[in-house]
Amino acid sequence: MSAPIDIGRDASGQSLAIDLEELLATRLLVQGNSGSGKSHLLRRLLEECAGTVQQVVIDPEGDFVTLADHFGHVVIDGAAYAPREIEALALRVRQHRASVVLALDELEVEQQIRCAALFLTALFDAPREHWYPALVVVDEAQMFAPAVAGEISDDTRRLTLSAMTNLMCRGRKRGLAGIVATQRLAKLAKNVAAEASNFLMGRTFLDIDMQRAADLLGMDRRQAERIRDLQRGQFLGLGPAISRRPVAVHVGPVRTAARRAAQMLVPLPDAAGEAMEALLTDRLAEAASEPALPLRPAPSPRPAAEIERALSAAPAAPLVAPSETRVDVPAPKVEVLPQSADSDGDATVDDVVRMLAAEDGATFTPAAQLFRDFAIRCRQRGIASAHIDIARFRRLFACAVGGLDRLDAPARASVEQMIDGIADDVLAPYLAMLVAASLGEPMPDEDALARIYGSASPSRVRRMLDHLERSGLIVVREEFGGERRITVPGVPGRAAAAKVA
Repeated sequence: MSAPIDIGRDASGQSLAIDLEELLATRLLVQGNSGSGKSHLLRRLLEECAGTVQQVVIDPEGDFVTLADHFGHVVIDGAAYAPREIEALALRVRQHRASVVLALDELEVEQQIRCAALFLTALFDAPREHWYPALVVVDEAQMFAPAVAGEISDDTRRLTLSAMTNLMCRGRKRGLAGIVATQRLAKLAKNVAAEASNFLMGRTFLDIDMQRAADLLGMDRRQAERIRDLQRGQFLGLGPAISRRPVAVHVGPVRTAARRAAQMLVPLPDAAGEAMEALLTDRLAEAASEPALPLRPAPSPRPAAEIERALSAAPAAPLVAPSETRVDVPAPKVEVLPQSADSDGDATVDDVVRMLAAEDGATFTPAAQLFRDFAIRCRQRGIASAHIDIARFRRLFACAVGGLDRLDAPARASVEQMIDGIADDVLAPYLAMLVAASLGEPMPDEDALARIYGSASPSRVRRMLDHLERSGLIVVREEFGGERRITVPGVPGRAAAAKVA
């Protein structure tokens, strides 16, 4: 049975196809410098055989998550799960034959390598009854199968080399067909590169890389110069699934694109030198005094129940083999995380949120990190939390920090109506003032408001109060002694004014 994949045009303009069934048996190596079109080639290949064979993509840069929008791939965020959960997910991927993208872009390099190695090892160790054909695409493979020891630990290097070697050397008998892409052959472990029988070589400039590519393609040194002259999206191919002789291919267009910044030129701002300097230095000391923020927010974890539903609902890719015998087999056993020693069988979601809010420094912690801790604690206590997304969690956390549970039922119902529609970033301090006014207590002072607001900058607290006042939610009056009196309009039956230093 032949299953051709149209990847583009050859030098004569004729369509060039890769035999998918042969590819499953012989594997593929793609090489090219950054910007040569490796990711474009992988995307074209994945799009053309989507729905024909199961696909597993190891994606260190988050380039391939857009496949989910058009082809139903399940995106697994590696940063959102514990190691045992990653292994359990891999087993379910093989069981349900779901096409997935393991996105690793939110992890540090060594964490990316360990996560991918655990995932690949679990795919390889799946029960025999789940050995269905699957393409396993590893982008930037030199990270996961380095030729020489780098800055990663020896344990991590051994783990990832073992996983990649198993994929390329022994994966065929288990239905796993490795497709590895690398910027330089010299950076890729020889045991991994040597197991591929099909090659697509893109543009490269270093003599050692051109010579190795030419050797793999059966070209002499003079012909190797062609590799330097290849344009973006042009490759030289050879192998039983492509062609018995080296053939040039220009990769065709794709339907999806990577989520990345635009690389085209855009006009520069027209601000003069002094104006630009003012933009850069305005309130610089104030900005430097604020707590340091992470370079990018940590991802919100996808609930395990949602992932399980997605994997179960994903359409099973048909086998490429001409026939098969279907046998009903039990699902693999997946170990469930044990409950912690301090878990309470009667605990609720609100209890977990209150515990987080009561911890020192909780309001200074990024919301995504708090949400991860919340999801983990809920799983440890056996509390169903799949219905709580990060937006709902932020609101629950703000209510806990603001002290909403200190009010009795009638007052709480009234306050809940007043905070409906309040933005999440100012909800906690506004609620703290509402609760204080409802209970007839003094308003929180500036330090307390800064802690509730999650900022060490007094100016940010003052700007927050100014925003609330402009929104008509509070009234602030300056006194001669330098103190300010805050009044919360609309609080029934209690004194709503108090001094704030």
